[in-house]
Amino acid sequence: MAVHGSDYPPTYFGTSNSRGLIYGHISLMVIGWVFVLPVAVMLSIAHSQVALAVQFAFLAVNAFGVLLGVMYNSQTQDLYPNNAHHKIGWIITAVMFAQVLIHLVGRQDRENRLSNDSGQGTEPGTESLRSNSVSTLDGEDMPLNDQRKDFEGSEAEEDSLESAEMPFLSQNSIPRKTIRAISSCIWIYLDFVYRVTDRIILPFGFIALTTGIITFGRFFEGNAVFSGLAHWIKGGVFFWLGLFSLGRWSGSFADVGWAWNLRPINFHEKPWCPSAEFVESALIFFYGSTNIFLEHLGSWGGEWSSQDLEHLAITVLFLGGGMCGMLIESTTIRSLLNTTAADTAPENVPDEEAMKKWKSPDTYQFSLNPIPALVILLLGIMMSSHHQETEISTMVHKQWGDLLLGASFARVLTYFLLFLRPPKSVLPSRPPTELLTSFGLIAGGIIFMASSSDTIDGMIHYHLDAMFMYTITMGLVGLLMAWEIFVLAIKGWATHREQRAGLQGHLTGGFLLMNSAV
Repeated sequence: MAVHGSDYPPTYFGTSNSRGLIYGHISLMVIGWVFVLPVAVMLSIAHSQVALAVQFAFLAVNAFGVLLGVMYNSQTQDLYPNNAHHKIGWIITAVMFAQVLIHLVGRQDRENRLSNDSGQGTEPGTESLRSNSVSTLDGEDMPLNDQRKDFEGSEAEEDSLESAEMPFLSQNSIPRKTIRAISSCIWIYLDFVYRVTDRIILPFGFIALTTGIITFGRFFEGNAVFSGLAHWIKGGVFFWLGLFSLGRWSGSFADVGWAWNLRPINFHEKPWCPSAEFVESALIFFYGSTNIFLEHLGSWGGEWSSQDLEHLAITVLFLGGGMCGMLIESTTIRSLLNTTAADTAPENVPDEEAMKKWKSPDTYQFSLNPIPALVILLLGIMMSSHHQETEISTMVHKQWGDLLLGASFARVLTYFLLFLRPPKSVLPSRPPTELLTSFGLIAGGIIFMASSSDTIDGMIHYHLDAMFMYTITMGLVGLLMAWEIFVLAIKGWATHREQRAGLQGHLTGGFLLMNSAV
């Protein structure tokens, strides 16, 4: 139900108290989570030596922002009791602090062991010298699991000395084996947690920022939370799908064939990995299966309106389309569908030209699955003509519907180009149409989030028209795409830098060993 005029509830946006504190809090959080943290994550994934410094810079910016937020809360009335933003903010702050602590402990442990090795002497040809020369290959920020293995190797050199003084801690003693097993197990789990955090912390930060917007505008109180979740979850999914598509264009995930390229030759030696289209179809199916009745929950127990049935039909479309897309991506299903043609192949034909007729087409080497694009295209068409209570709401729905429609057409053009000229290299092919796909998905996702009923009521109350939101979003999306490409380029630079440092370490170690032999 729309609320306007004097009946509109007070919000933090309209509060004049301590504006400097809240604007400072917002600015620092945007700087930290949008600009500093993505760089830290990319450097961490690249195992860069400067990753820890950037992580500490993020913690400093985030801590200052949290301080301003706490000061603001102490000086203003709590207009949104029990909101999710405060809880999520403290959780992700603790998660990032724990990740940096794991990184710091692993790095300090390695530095201590290198320092202990140097005390054993540096005569040419000693194991200590060889260990130090090789250690420069991976840098100080090598994966924690590799540090654990190096730690186990260095312990073996100390066992002989300790066993002479404390026989109960000899290499084969039960206490020593128990301690080593526990330490190894702990480092395995810490390494896993560290790597997983690198992959999920940015979407987690996105949730924190969006819940901050919700709290600031006092959206989705009471039963309105279900409509808000339906719009903001779907919009967030399209937003991140656009970032994912831009990452694929940039060359991310090329090692598994997701960058519009051929999968590397050694790909089959790795564990099974789905195609990018399978992941997109699975996400569509998951959303359709878990959000069937979400739009109607706000008026649960009441009559089903025509709009409720329309929303239900959309989720069924997601459910069926996602399932169809996953079946198309299944290699088992494809082989079964080829049974009719495969049964006609002769058993013994010496003619090689005849056997070429049963060779797999070039298009079998990558995925051509338009079902995810079709689902998004149909959603865009439906939302472009979806009836709403107000004119501004109808315009906003038409805006994001047209954006998703354009993104789907661009994806279809991508498949058309690849069908005509299949990729023949493991390097990213970078079809230009994917840039249009990414822009449409990112912008459409943001406008989708802005089309919820409470958001529309806020726009009407503060006299903001639909084009204001549209133009602001277009500018932000352009900057965001440029920033993502730049951050991914930083990751590539850091990876090359560590590889050069590793090669130099190998050459230095080999030179020292040759001198010791002479």
